Amino acid sequence: MKLSFNKSLLLFTIIFCVVWVDSFIGTNDYANWWIENILTFVSVLALIVTYRYYRFTTCSYFLIMLFMCLHVYGSKYTYADNILGYWLKDTLDLSRNPYDRIVHFSFGLLLYLPLKEFFNEWLKYPKSLSIYLPVVFVLALSGGFEVIEWLVADIFFTEHGDTYLGTQGDVWDAQKDIALAFVGSIISFVIMIFKSEKAY
Repeated sequence: MKLSFNKSLLLFTIIFCVVWVDSFIGTNDYANWWIENILTFVSVLALIVTYRYYRFTTCSYFLIMLFMCLHVYGSKYTYADNILGYWLKDTLDLSRNPYDRIVHFSFGLLLYLPLKEFFNEWLKYPKSLSIYLPVVFVLALSGGFEVIEWLVADIFFTEHGDTYLGTQGDVWDAQKDIALAFVGSIISFVIMIFKSEKAY
């Protein structure tokens, strides 16, 4: 990119804020929007607080922004009723709205590199270890998130449980979501291995 790092980050921030605000203004379920965005607020706050001490590369910030845009766009209509997902369902003749699956897959695919940088540059783990840890971390976070979904839907916000989960009648929804995030991280891992070998 020709933009300097700071200008790039400013651009990414503006894009995300526009998508985020639009997701709130245009949502069809405000209660679900707030539930879906609890972790968004936490993530944004964490990025702001840690920016003084640690900064990701421009590429990683772009990937983080892209994933967060996908997530908040999902909260606009609820994942199960996402308009883009319905278009994909009709276009590809699918049995369900796939938007939820796309975001879970993107979680592993897009956040692999930021996690690798986190382990290598911030925690100072060896490169030989940092390249594997994001895959394990994505798998653990995905499982943990499914537990959070259960707590939110079955204990804390039971009246919004079905909307929040968006399983669309699939009893194996949680397992498939975890598997897709894992596959996404594996793809990024393979790309990283290929790039590393090519560098030598």
